[in-house]
Amino acid sequence: MTDTFLLHFSLPLTNPVIIFSVMLFIILFAPLLLNKIKIPHIIGLIIAGVIIGPYGFNLLQRDSSIVLFGTVGILYIMFLAGLEIDLAEFKRNTKKIIFFGLMTFVLPLTFGVLASYYILGYSFLSSILLASMFSTHTLVSYPIVSRYGITRNRAVTLTIGATMITDVLALLILAGVAGSAKEEISSSFWLNLGIASIIFVLIVFLIFPIITRWFFKRIEDDISQYIFVLAMVFLAAFLAEIAGLEPIIGAFFAGLVLNKFVPNSSPLMNRINFVGNAIFIPFFLIGVGMLVDVSIIIHGWGALKVAGVIIVIAVITKYLAAFFTQKIFRMSSAEGNLLFGLSTSHAAATLAIILVGYNIIIGETIDGAPIRLLNDDVLNGTILLILVSCAISTFTVERASEQIAEHAEMDSSNNEETETDNVLIAISEPETVRSLTELGLMFNDKKSKTGMFALSVVDDRDDGEEKRKMADKMMKAIEEQAAGYDKVSITPIIRYDQHVSKGILYTIKEHHITDVILGVTQAGEKKNKIGHTTGQILSSASGTVFIHHSLQPFNTLRRIRVAVNPLAEAEEGFPHWVKKVFHIALKSGLPLVFHTNTTTMEEIERINRQLVKPLTLQFKEMNDWDEFLLLSRDLEQNDLMIAVSSRPGFPSYFRKMDKLPLYLKRYFSRNSYIVIYPEQVASYSKLEDLYQEEGTFLDVFSEGKKVADKAGSFISNLWRKKPSS
Repeated sequence: MTDTFLLHFSLPLTNPVIIFSVMLFIILFAPLLLNKIKIPHIIGLIIAGVIIGPYGFNLLQRDSSIVLFGTVGILYIMFLAGLEIDLAEFKRNTKKIIFFGLMTFVLPLTFGVLASYYILGYSFLSSILLASMFSTHTLVSYPIVSRYGITRNRAVTLTIGATMITDVLALLILAGVAGSAKEEISSSFWLNLGIASIIFVLIVFLIFPIITRWFFKRIEDDISQYIFVLAMVFLAAFLAEIAGLEPIIGAFFAGLVLNKFVPNSSPLMNRINFVGNAIFIPFFLIGVGMLVDVSIIIHGWGALKVAGVIIVIAVITKYLAAFFTQKIFRMSSAEGNLLFGLSTSHAAATLAIILVGYNIIIGETIDGAPIRLLNDDVLNGTILLILVSCAISTFTVERASEQIAEHAEMDSSNNEETETDNVLIAISEPETVRSLTELGLMFNDKKSKTGMFALSVVDDRDDGEEKRKMADKMMKAIEEQAAGYDKVSITPIIRYDQHVSKGILYTIKEHHITDVILGVTQAGEKKNKIGHTTGQILSSASGTVFIHHSLQPFNTLRRIRVAVNPLAEAEEGFPHWVKKVFHIALKSGLPLVFHTNTTTMEEIERINRQLVKPLTLQFKEMNDWDEFLLLSRDLEQNDLMIAVSSRPGFPSYFRKMDKLPLYLKRYFSRNSYIVIYPEQVASYSKLEDLYQEEGTFLDVFSEGKKVADKAGSFISNLWRKKPSS
């Protein structure tokens, strides 16, 4: 019994249960303890790795399990960088990315070669390989940026792009130096590397999107989607390795491809961030700490001299590259510090280069000892560089991120009006629960404290118990879906009423609902009922109504096309629905294309310019509502169609709109679409003034208030009509 006990608890620990327990307790308590003395949690995990590692108290060995989780961690960091990057910002800043990437590579490489050759006395080949290590960087501090919610800042975008440039260039130098040292380099090597890299890029950027869209269209299970995402990431990393590239490049490219399929605010994104930040990334950071041998300080001046030169050159040149980029492109000092902080940390790529150079033997001494391309002093000095650079990076990024986040919050509160919105998701059928809830959650805005409600109206006259059970089941599904989002809650409401429309209208009044989301169900009697209900709600409620017909999830769509009726800007609710459409585009990451006339275009663009970060909008002129049908010809299967309509008796209403529901069913039935009825609370005297001012549509207003009172029956009949063959 005693021998068994000693076997499991002798140092270093070998029992997998104990090892995993120790790692989890470190991940839990190290950040908490070190945060009390203002040390960022990332450096806390690295220090914890130093303490428990083989060069500390030797509690744990850096065995294959630690290496495995650490590899997953660094791939996860690069994957998140590609997943969370703002692709539109990335495209806009391509020239800046190339400039900073070359600056942060060339400066360390140039000064590194000179220092290694003239100060440290290494050969030219060794100096080039050592200097290429200065040029690379690892996004160790990226989780800090993600925690502050500034991943779409241009400084982050520039650094992520520069990471790819430096890693690829360093990889080429590594391949060239290693081949030259072994005298195996040839033109065929570079040709094979080029062809393999092209094939890899084509597979990831052409085939991966097709597979991903197909999977997300057919599989809605959250766990299956998460496993699929991880599988694609590691497949891309493996393919990169086969092509002769670093796996981190494959992980980053997988993030870029999946960027459009994983909305920034979604349950899937929350799961990806949670698992990465809770398990894989901390394992990587602890593993980095376990590499650090602090005893090299007492091993003589050789290692200290090399470490001093390496650290000074690496840090100063990275700072100069960030400083010049900040000044040339007129970035703020906080953004400049963020550039420096993110690009100054050395870990994965640095260690890979040094280990390759260390393992290359170029000769033997007289007594038979191997002569390495990079010696023990370089290896030990690099380990110290990892510790020091990660510490500098962590403190710098923490401070800069806090400043940028505070500045962004101030701009947001000053430039954008705070609105109090209450969104009601009216559920009638189980098949519409997921899609309507997904749309409703896109309207959630933490700044405006949006209230979210889900309603199911139960008619208990016939088979009331069965309907109540169905309503309970639908409400539970909605709550589970909302739980996947970060700090979002939906208030479920089950109401008993003999008329669905009355139940919805009473709920609208009781909870001061501003936005109502309704669904289009399958053909048959149920559709007639929904159509009648929709008409009654439109005729009695003044808020914004969204009627959603969903054929596929938002993350499988390619773009949003919005058809806006003439005079839409004259409606009271025009700014409100425009901002809601912006919300949909932001949360889904889809490009927006507006089809409308010049006047309405200008008003939409004016609202866009008021945002802290305006969207990139596309406009196509559509002066006549008859052109709406022509859109069906250009509409692709993965497009979302949004049609803006109006209630009878209001400025933008005209009789051709009566056929809108019919047109949608006949010509757009193969697409997901949303029909928007804007908030319309203007008085009838104001309506008369607007009509007289425009000098059009007087025939509509001539009916006066009676026309508006008949809106329910008009729209109800139209939504109930079936398209003719």
